[in-house]
Amino acid sequence: MPGTDSDTPRCIEVALAVPLFRTFTYTVPAGIAWPVAVGSRVLVPFRNRAEIGICLGPGTAPEGVRLKPIVSVVDSEPSLPGPLIDTAQWIADWYAAPIGLTLRGMLPTLLLQTKTPTPRAKTQRVVRVVQELPSLLQREQTFARARQQRVVYDLLEAQGGVAPVDALLVQANCTAGVIVAMVKRGIVEVKQEVVERDPFANRAGVAPPPEPSASQRAAIAAILAGDPGQVFLLHGITGSGKTLVYIEVLRAVLQQPGRTAIVLVPEIALTSQTVDRFRGAFGDSVAVLHSALSDGERLDAWQSLRRGERRIAVGARSALFAPLERVGVVIVDEEHEGSYKQAETPRYHAREAAIVRARAEGALVVLGSATPSLESWERANRGQATRLTLPDRAGGASLPPVQLVDMRAVTKIERAGRAPHAPYDPMLGVLSPALLKAIESRMVRGEQTLLLLNRRGYAAYLQCHACGDVQVCPHCSISLTYHRVPEALICHYCQYQAVVPTHCAHCGTESIRRRGMGTQQVERLVAERFPEARIARMDVDTTSGKWAHTQILDRVGRGEVDILLGTQMIAKGLDFPNVTLVGVVDADTGLNLPDFRASERTFQLLSQVAGRAGRGPKGGEVIVQTRMPDAHAVRHALTHDYLGFVQEELEARQVPAYPPFVGIANVVVSGTHQHLVAEAAIAAAVWVRALLERHAIAGVSIVGPAPCPIDRIKDRWRWHFLVKTAQPRLLTRLARYVAERAPVGTDAAHRTADVRLVVDRDPVSLL
Repeated sequence: MPGTDSDTPRCIEVALAVPLFRTFTYTVPAGIAWPVAVGSRVLVPFRNRAEIGICLGPGTAPEGVRLKPIVSVVDSEPSLPGPLIDTAQWIADWYAAPIGLTLRGMLPTLLLQTKTPTPRAKTQRVVRVVQELPSLLQREQTFARARQQRVVYDLLEAQGGVAPVDALLVQANCTAGVIVAMVKRGIVEVKQEVVERDPFANRAGVAPPPEPSASQRAAIAAILAGDPGQVFLLHGITGSGKTLVYIEVLRAVLQQPGRTAIVLVPEIALTSQTVDRFRGAFGDSVAVLHSALSDGERLDAWQSLRRGERRIAVGARSALFAPLERVGVVIVDEEHEGSYKQAETPRYHAREAAIVRARAEGALVVLGSATPSLESWERANRGQATRLTLPDRAGGASLPPVQLVDMRAVTKIERAGRAPHAPYDPMLGVLSPALLKAIESRMVRGEQTLLLLNRRGYAAYLQCHACGDVQVCPHCSISLTYHRVPEALICHYCQYQAVVPTHCAHCGTESIRRRGMGTQQVERLVAERFPEARIARMDVDTTSGKWAHTQILDRVGRGEVDILLGTQMIAKGLDFPNVTLVGVVDADTGLNLPDFRASERTFQLLSQVAGRAGRGPKGGEVIVQTRMPDAHAVRHALTHDYLGFVQEELEARQVPAYPPFVGIANVVVSGTHQHLVAEAAIAAAVWVRALLERHAIAGVSIVGPAPCPIDRIKDRWRWHFLVKTAQPRLLTRLARYVAERAPVGTDAAHRTADVRLVVDRDPVSLL
């Protein structure tokens, strides 16, 4: 074994968070214990600074190279358990990502700081009883002339003998002098104690769900009888009780000594409701991990899991990397969601990485969805996952009927019946008479309405009516969105803002018109039509605050909102029994995007939002407004026909071949000079084709290169080409080879224009 002989330098391989496809070899000085455990943080010199790295195991000293020694081993126990190291290695290989950057994303930010590698915990002063006074007589004698001390003592006893100083002073309505006097008498002591920063500590868990139905019991039994590493696809219609299946599986797994569990949810908006459900069942065993936590909150949750104080990690994508030992089950809720794919390096998909980690742990995998991704559906068709079905809604409820409103016909009828010179009705083409009438009936009955429009802002863009000029972002190839609050033109890609013009910059006329609609405009129109309605809007603009999602959803749950209007974040996982109407303002917003997944995403969005209606005893209905009623995504969503959609969509994906029939890598070349980017992309595609020809590699096709559909973002021009093959291992080797060795960004001109190449394996968007 390397490093075991006394004459051989003790060396380790260290992964550093740098964009290089390699590890670094360091020696371990005699004063540091050997061997260094795999997964431990080490402080090492790198270039002219100190860096935190991760030990990947013993290394071999290269001949003729003078190695640097590590400074220290930061961890007494490894920060990353073995299965997480294995998962990181797989992510780095499959997604062509540097191993150091991959491992960096698995640790809280505070654990990567070099100045304070062991971050300070949060502490607070607490009062603790040290002299027990069990009898009433003892208390009467002790506090005969100290009434306020008696109040403090009784409050402490009611809270288990310990309480924070600040909270106790408020509860007892006394000064700090009272506690000081009790300390002098030896009745209590005051100490600084570590407290966990838990942002969900004050949220009450919801009541445990009812007994499982027959189909739920069958699914639970099948999952628990599974082999280690087995994957289950739980296909349950909206409202079928998938969460109850998750809870019962978790309950059974956690009854096994030392077993732990991970539950992934796709959006921060879902996290608060999900945490409430799981904490209702498992109490303080649940820790939350997601990107919206502060650094301190994330560290405390991470450490509580590492110490074994909490056994269930719940959260968004990054919760997959919880430092749990002996994971027994990994659950991926709403597995079809695109937000499970990371947009930056490493560009991993949490669903796929979850399967890999589960296999490394010997854990079960449950992928749940009412509208499974085509990849997961085909995985079950191939026998790589076991499909389980929940065909009925919980409690005997029915799927809501869906009414289609063809907005082409509505607009035509409204214009035909409009009197000459009549004032323009701003509601024309926005909300149909059928939807307005349905909203009004819910207002009368005290029921709630959800309105979906998957477009932020007030208007999609501004256009000159005289010359047709459109206001575009100077840094991106995209039109600026008009926002009324604050009044500005905003780019949703780079956040550039411009003053709303009064004259056309191109022709000078005052004929500027607003085109398209966004959530702000619909909110104003609905408020004008229903002035008594309590309206909440839920989109990126209203949920930028840390707890904004939770506050809005809590108001809906308390019945303080009549109409919840929002983008796609209102379509997923929300469960409000008093919501009896769902209105889709425009079903067509994503249908015409130049992306092979456009129809799938539209069907999933429509199906998911329709599932928010009728989840209680009152039933519900859905009204879908569209100008493309013949699109198969719309047609099948109207009848809740997932199987019909899948059959038609799979046929469309066979020729030309797209996932799930082939794997693809989207190779994107970007830079600040348009001509050099185009030149580099063309050269890279030629280089890949020559590579395939030189090595006689068959079964691979190259599509492109061409400008990306959005060919400039944040002043960077973008070209791309696709690499397609039905051979996963070959695509892994190709993606890694291209990412490491493609001749892009190597010459002086490319460096001046900051030309870069990235490989996005299994992309969820080609825009």
